[in-house]
Amino acid sequence: MKNDFSGTQSGFSRMPFAVELRNITKTYAGCREKANNNINLGLRRGEILCIAGENGAGKTTLMKILCGMENPDEGEIYINGRAVTIDSPLASRRLGIGMVHQHFMLFPQYTAAENIVMGMEPRKWGFFFDRKAAEKISARIIDAHHFSIDPGRPVYTMSVGEMQQVEICRLLLLNADIIILDEPTSVLTEYEITALFTTLKTLASAGKSIFLITHKLPEVKRIADRVAVLRHGEIAGICEGEFDEYMISKTMVGGSDVQIRHPHKNDKAAVTKICDKPVIVFDNVTVMRRGQKLPLLDSISFAVRPGEIMGFTGVGGNGLGVLEAVLGGFLHPATGSITHNGEDISSLNMRRLRNRGLAYVPSDRLKTGTAPEATVEENIIVNRRSEFTGTGFLNRKLIHDYSENLIRHYNITGTAGAKSTAELSGGNIQKLVLGREIGQIRDYIVFSEPTWGLDYAAGNFVRDEIALLREKGTAVILISTNIDEILSLADRIIVMYKGRAAGEFNNSDKSDTGMFGTDNISLKEKIGTCMQGIF
Repeated sequence: MKNDFSGTQSGFSRMPFAVELRNITKTYAGCREKANNNINLGLRRGEILCIAGENGAGKTTLMKILCGMENPDEGEIYINGRAVTIDSPLASRRLGIGMVHQHFMLFPQYTAAENIVMGMEPRKWGFFFDRKAAEKISARIIDAHHFSIDPGRPVYTMSVGEMQQVEICRLLLLNADIIILDEPTSVLTEYEITALFTTLKTLASAGKSIFLITHKLPEVKRIADRVAVLRHGEIAGICEGEFDEYMISKTMVGGSDVQIRHPHKNDKAAVTKICDKPVIVFDNVTVMRRGQKLPLLDSISFAVRPGEIMGFTGVGGNGLGVLEAVLGGFLHPATGSITHNGEDISSLNMRRLRNRGLAYVPSDRLKTGTAPEATVEENIIVNRRSEFTGTGFLNRKLIHDYSENLIRHYNITGTAGAKSTAELSGGNIQKLVLGREIGQIRDYIVFSEPTWGLDYAAGNFVRDEIALLREKGTAVILISTNIDEILSLADRIIVMYKGRAAGEFNNSDKSDTGMFGTDNISLKEKIGTCMQGIF
């Protein structure tokens, strides 16, 4: 089969469309460029169609139109060959369409089970919510698809990866025939991705039709029947069969040369001399929640020095989110201490940590990383307002010039017509936060899932920026559920399991702490084993 993005289709081309988008066009107010421009795309019954493209290419907009969250300016939608009107999410749901969004649509104060059955709540005696029945229904879906969440656990206590599992379970309960997933694997571990892909293939075999938006090109090869590439709001090509990562990347960026990145090769010439005096030290830090017997973090110790990247990885729910919260000043140790340049900072809140020099890229870019209703410029200078104030007033020209330079350097698109940051795509919001935080580093920075939601080229750009910080002597703490990302960047790696450090590995010589002996198991396999609690 051809791999030239000529649009030639075979195999599924003989099957009828489950959903067909014809001449879909969408322009947002204040924007000169069209978010979607005359798009024609069909999805067949039992097919998994991956949609790839750079940030701002129009992928999510197209799927929001199908879900009734946006109305097209032009075009038609056909479901099973019949023209339909989708003017609301309810209309979309009634047609058997369901979407797992990149930014979760969950109620944090409710349990996983309560979120999963939302709108389909089981009733006791016809009036009262049956919590036990809801948990039983949820547990059945969780177990059937090999997820790791507890149906009775409140969502606000979960990691980003666990929240995503709740979203997927809710969609599965809806029994949608047309399933849309927007970057579903961004914060999942390799084990969880494998389980999810097994689920998706099973659903497709049962006749479900699946749109999968992803920036991870290796995933296209693993899961897709076809791939459609969007560029500047238009279909740049459609391919079926054996997929070539280089060809897809080249089509995404418009034919320019694309470098395919590989895991860190530990080139000795690239290793920066690491100073002896640590910047951040955790000494037997334990975090407890009131009324809970087991600690959220259990005796965690490490030190990060200038010019070093310390990586943390693990399956969601095993302490990565708690570690991030402690580093960000949202949680404080019950025992143990945290020091910054020798001074105790264990009890400092986020504002005081910021004053000491904390730069922080959170995993939740909307709730923690930005003020969504504020403008792009307001979000860029939010931690540096004093630098742009003269004679008691903000210097608007200085703010604008600084913001324009940052937007240009990080290639943040969609800002021209945006009245608020919330109007930007998820990937562009992430780049805004990254640029803001990297621009204000003093001596250390915390990254949590830094490339989540970024396209292929942007993800490479961010990883290059993180590596450059090491060369400049910054102490970097990198928290990521993406093992390949950790291996490509971190000098040392700590694997978290049930709030403990299950293993510590040196990424420069592939040695470990001795728990595996002198076998020939790869470092990635060792880390994966630790993540599952097998020491």
